Formats: sequence, structure tokens, C-alpha cells
Amino acid sequence: MTPDSTSPAPTGPAAEGLPVARVAELGRRVLDEVATAVVGMRDPLELALATVLAGGHVLFEDVPGLGKTLAARSLAGALGLDFARLQCTPDLLPSDITGSAVFDPAGREFVFRPGPVFTGLFLADEINRTPPKTQSALLEAMAEGQVSVDGVSRPLPAPFHVMATSNPVEYEGTYPLPEAQLDRFMVRLSVGYPTREHERSVLLRRVARRRDAAPVTPVVDPATVLAMQAGVEATTVDPDVAGYCVDLAAATRSHDALEVGASPRGSQNLLLLSRAVAVLAGRDFVLPEDVKRVAVPVLAHRLTLTPTAWASGVSAQDVVRELLTRVPGPATVAGGAG
Repeated sequence: MTPDSTSPAPTGPAAEGLPVARVAELGRRVLDEVATAVVGMRDPLELALATVLAGGHVLFEDVPGLGKTLAARSLAGALGLDFARLQCTPDLLPSDITGSAVFDPAGREFVFRPGPVFTGLFLADEINRTPPKTQSALLEAMAEGQVSVDGVSRPLPAPFHVMATSNPVEYEGTYPLPEAQLDRFMVRLSVGYPTREHERSVLLRRVARRRDAAPVTPVVDPATVLAMQAGVEATTVDPDVAGYCVDLAAATRSHDALEVGASPRGSQNLLLLSRAVAVLAGRDFVLPEDVKRVAVPVLAHRLTLTPTAWASGVSAQDVVRELLTRVPGPATVAGGAG
């Protein structure tokens, strides 16, 4: 399998997008290629791919050893994106992410050396192990697609996406992500333990490969990824579906179990990801079911529980699932086949 060469090469943000059917086809091929290396993660990987197509960033939160790093590396490989991984530690500095100026004796001047964030897909492994000052070094990159070092703003490659992992079971020596940075992640995903058959398949594949590395062949290239993202932007959105996203986010702001509900960025990301999910399904319009599918990963990490709810064992995911049963959705949605 070789990178797609029939797609137009985008020339900028306004580049022509691919047709919905083509985006859906390439999306399936990307997921099939990733599945040659990653077993039993089809649903979270599809949401991660949809997040990339929607222009967002992904936070994987789960226990160690479930293949989150392999999933991120394999997705980057299938998308043809440059990949950089940074293992976060408590002594990590912001310059270790962004890069810094280094004195060049030959030229007798300071030369900027780019950090690992100058890549297509940047993986911050165990991001909650690094202090807030370093975590914040990613905020400008995630929000603006650039970094500022020594008063100079430097653009990052396009496309640029962050995937971070967080360990939810260890708290000693960790720094929980501040709400402002959590809000920058379009989704928070959980992989979960594999089934017995999936875990057995992982072992047998490793034996068959006779090596640790699980190679992934590029299906597309960065220019095609940009064209796929532009294709998602052409998706039709019924006003009632947009209103449903607003109603879900607004309902979190008055829920008894929550101190802080989802901001308008939450409702916007809800609709953006719903469009990408619809396109991967081969549709150029969004259904309420698309919104329901992505509501928990998009909204739950933006909510702050009250102390009483937390002590009672209520989770933010439980609150979102409850709201999905209470908030009425659109009765009918106008749309045509993509």
C-alpha cells in the first residue's frame, strides 16, 4: 500500500477539499492499515482519526501498557505524518518541547534549534508527569499552530496535532492538567482492557513478526490529510442539530452534580467532531446519532463535579450519559446522501 497520489495537493487553508466518498474511503484504508499493528481498538482509533480530520487534539487517559503509544505512532504512520514522542518527566522544561536558541561558535551567533513539537503528530507521553509550566508550553501550539521562543513566533507544520497520554491511577509525582489545557483537547478517549481473543492475537502477532516493531505503511500524505480536513468542512449541518449541541452543553451548566459545565468551545467541538464522524460514515450531513456518539468523549473532560457528587462516586461520563437521555434531540433532520 502506497501513499495516495491521486488527491489534489492543498496550497493553503482554503485548499479544495476531497469529496465525502473519497474521505470515507481513505479513512477506512487508514484504519485498516493501523489495524495491522494495533488490535482491538477500532472504535477509539476511529474517533481519534475523526478528531484529526476535525482539526483537533486527542487525550488518551488509561492505565499503562494498553498500546496507546503504539496506536498514536501507527496512526501517524498511516497518515504519512512526521511523528515525535516526548516522554514527560517532572524535570522537563518548556524549551524541551518548543526548542531553544543555541550558540553556534562557527557563525558566532545564536541559532534556533526546533524542539520535538515541530512535527506532524506530537505525542506527549504521560503528560501529567510534567509540571504545569511545561504543560502550558503546548497551549499556544495546540491553539495557534505556532510557538513563541525569545519573542519570535514560529509556525508549526500543517497539519499539526497533539496526542497525549495520561495515567489516571498514579497520583504521586504527577500534576493534573489544568482546566484550560484540558479544554484544548477535543476529546478524551479511553482504550480499556482488550478481550481475551484480542490479547491472544497481540501475542501471536508478536511471535509471527519475530521483532517488537509493528511497521505501518503510509496510506496518505500530509497534503492529502489537509484535503480530507477541507472535505469535512464542506459537511452540511441542520440548524436543529446545531441547536441540539448547544442544548447538551447548556444542560451541563445547570446540572446539580456539576460545579462547572461545558463552555461554548464544548458545543463547538461537539459539532466539529460530529461532522468528521458523519464523513467517515460516508455522509455529507450530520445526524443526531453522530452527536450522541461523540458526546461523552467531547464533553466529559470539560466538566467539574461538585464535592458531593464526587464523593458519591458519580463520574462526569455518567452525567453526560444521563443528559443524553433527558435532552430531546431533533425529530427529523434534512439531508441528502453525500
